[in-house]
Amino acid sequence: MRPVMDSYDANVFAPEAFDCPRCAQVTTQRFAGLCAACVEQLRTAMRREAAEIDAEYVPKMNVTANAVALRDD
Repeated sequence: MRPVMDSYDANVFAPEAFDCPRCAQVTTQRFAGLCAACVEQLRTAMRREAAEIDAEYVPKMNVTANAVALRDD
């Protein structure tokens, strides 16, 4: 059985070269994923301001209360 790792030191893992899955450029990082340029492009492109919603949640008519909660003892 493998020992459980409560935490790890990221410096233990050596950087490796691999292709970025988004732009196919070779990048060297400790963990596989998008390169730093792609991450920055996505953050700027997908950044949005939070919208405030004033609507109250109203359940659909076919939603019934929990039978255990309604049971009389």
